[in-house]
Amino acid sequence: MVGIVIVSHSQQLALGVQQLAAQMVQGRVPLAIAAGIDDPENPLGTDPMQVYEAIASVFGDDGVLVLMDMGSALMSAEMALEFLSPEQRQKVHLCEAPLVEGAIAAVVAASLGHNIQQVIAEARSALVAKATLLGVVNSPLAVVSTASTAFPTKKICLTVNNRLGLHARPAAQFVTTVSKFQSQIWVKNLTRSTNTVRGDSINQVATLGVRQGHELEITASGADAEQALAALAELIANNFGEDDSALELPPAVEHHTPTTHGELSGIAASPGVAIAPVIHYQAAAITPTEYNVEDVEAEWQRLETAIATAQQQIQALFSQASMQIGDTEAGIFVAHLLFLEDPVLLEAVRQRIYDHHLNAEAAWQAVVDEVAASYHQLEDAYLQERVEDVVDVGQRVLRLLGGTSAQALELSEPAILVASDLTPSDTIGLDPSKVLGICTTSGSATSHSAIIARTLGIPAVLGVDAGILYLEDGTIMALDGESGKAWVEPEPDILSILEAKREAWQTTQQEALAKAHQPAITRDGKQVNVFANIGSIADVQVALASGAEGVGLLRTEFLYLGRTSAPTEEEQLAVYQAIAQVLNQQPLIIRTLDVGGDKPLPYIKVPLETNPFLGWRGIRLCLDHPDLFKTQLRAILRASHGHNIKIMLPMIATITEVRAAKAILNEVQRELTQANIPFDTKIKIGIMIEVPAAVAIADQLAAEVDFFSIGTNDLSQYVMAGDRNNPRVANLTDALHPAVLRMVQQTVQAGHAAGIWVGLCGELAADPSATEILLGLGLDELSLNPQAIPILKQAIAQLTISECQAIAASALQLDSATHVRQLTS
Repeated sequence: MVGIVIVSHSQQLALGVQQLAAQMVQGRVPLAIAAGIDDPENPLGTDPMQVYEAIASVFGDDGVLVLMDMGSALMSAEMALEFLSPEQRQKVHLCEAPLVEGAIAAVVAASLGHNIQQVIAEARSALVAKATLLGVVNSPLAVVSTASTAFPTKKICLTVNNRLGLHARPAAQFVTTVSKFQSQIWVKNLTRSTNTVRGDSINQVATLGVRQGHELEITASGADAEQALAALAELIANNFGEDDSALELPPAVEHHTPTTHGELSGIAASPGVAIAPVIHYQAAAITPTEYNVEDVEAEWQRLETAIATAQQQIQALFSQASMQIGDTEAGIFVAHLLFLEDPVLLEAVRQRIYDHHLNAEAAWQAVVDEVAASYHQLEDAYLQERVEDVVDVGQRVLRLLGGTSAQALELSEPAILVASDLTPSDTIGLDPSKVLGICTTSGSATSHSAIIARTLGIPAVLGVDAGILYLEDGTIMALDGESGKAWVEPEPDILSILEAKREAWQTTQQEALAKAHQPAITRDGKQVNVFANIGSIADVQVALASGAEGVGLLRTEFLYLGRTSAPTEEEQLAVYQAIAQVLNQQPLIIRTLDVGGDKPLPYIKVPLETNPFLGWRGIRLCLDHPDLFKTQLRAILRASHGHNIKIMLPMIATITEVRAAKAILNEVQRELTQANIPFDTKIKIGIMIEVPAAVAIADQLAAEVDFFSIGTNDLSQYVMAGDRNNPRVANLTDALHPAVLRMVQQTVQAGHAAGIWVGLCGELAADPSATEILLGLGLDELSLNPQAIPILKQAIAQLTISECQAIAASALQLDSATHVRQLTS
């Protein structure tokens, strides 16, 4: 694939172009920047060595295209070529195309597999789209060549319904789809009576100016014309994969009461009805004072200590969030950890401290403000909203530098929380039994705080008039998170409507909870074990109250995170025994330590890894730290005496890993036997199936263990080669994709053939769209977050295995997760 290099005098400009271009193609194209110079007083400029290193980082046999802004950028690029061999120089092309538009056109063309000359041509024609829309030129590039006469021309007319029309990402999807077919494809905007343009040109498609409601005429000529038109029709019918429901404007407000007791309109962020007195919450923002310091080394160490403490706090938040809202949404806090590890950010702060003798607070805040400003400048609204995460992390470090802690919200009575805004850290700490609703003056339905509120089940209305900030604590408020409306001191008729709506929802929940303590049995008599995923002692009672029949996954990371040293054997033993005693002989599956990747431990030195998710994590780390591993195994074995405990190993990819872990387990068992310490000598051992390699050799692994538990969160991202915490590719990691479902099927078949049971402990178990398919694939056990258990059991009771098997068989033959969801909707 052709590599792209962006050379600019401004590092901020280059980073913005790089992010925009990468988002267009979901990071599939090798893309590097060479921008700015290492001079704090005058950072604008270009460095030939930077350009050379950027070229080398993306160099390949398909060639490299270099785009520059102006002036010395060209000279630096030309000088950089001198460091290359003659053979390499022949494959590097300097291009005069406009920097921003050219980069977008070039990456799209490169992602489609075009050769270097085609990529150059697309970059050079990048201004055609803008010029045509402005009526500046009548470009000959818009003229359509004659279609092939070897095949009849086929034509369809379609209406574009997604809210923003063919904006950048849908246009890129359109062109990507066209490129998959051999036929020549042309497109015209009938609504605007435009020229007909080539469907494989991102620039020409952009000249059509397609908006919501516009009608397109698409023609195709070639052997696969019908298939091409069908694919484009499906793409448009599915709104290019965009979910517009969250973007719809709230309905017009009709005032039912006087202004002082009126209805307020906001953004529907989290469904549900709340009626309660309000209480204000406002975390005090810290504005640091700037002063000079003499001992810069001590100042830098002070900042490093604050950052290390912040990392421990956020790791603890991640562990808490994993249990409460699931690993996917908890990834919000993984991003916070990565922010604290950003070498560019840290170096910028370090320079301010060492070169300008600035105090740590002022240096830190200055850089945080720069990062926030760079987000604000992006055109993409989703990325703009990530400023809330930058501010959240920035304030956390400032508090630690000042020796203060975050303001804890302690409520004696249930209330509706009123605030100007809430950070993700604020929101994850809310108790849904006390915080009945959230009403803020800012925020959006796609903010991380809104996502957390939805997952916690707290109704929320955001973006309400600032007048709510002046309400007295104790004022009665009602809000409907589904309609995006709130009422201050609602009139009796409004109150009765809302109370009826709330009671109907509560009745549904209570009915599900009442049935949750019954076994999950299908209508044709198949019983499915329903267990809980937990992450602390407190979670056990919640799990049992929700109808869990045992614990299918105890995440032991909570014992290791947020501290400066590993937990002792006695500390672990006490926790495992306490949980097992509450379960009273119901199964307790304890997963051994699963850190690394997105969950580092401060007391274990992990080398910097390019991709931690593919690195030293899970069982790999434990096998390399046998003392750490043995301590945990001793605690688990000791706790197993008199209880129904099983051991589960994470991230298994090879038989060698299983045998090595079992050898250490056997060693620990011998030591306990010699010391006359009792344990369950027949303890069962299982493995997590979350690596494609484990699926491929599942038949061999089944001979080594007593059970399988499929972790669909990681399995999905490894099968689809997409980081589930990266918003640009997270849509790929849908566990209902047929590729992932086939992996589940293969694992179940291998396990059952060997006579062992197979469970699933990923978030897929809590997805209502997945229940029929999972039962149809033959899973014996489902383990999920406790809050979702009643609904799952209720759903299982309505199904038959024969129906589920038929639906699963159909799902395996589909071509996308979208179609699978449509099948079960």
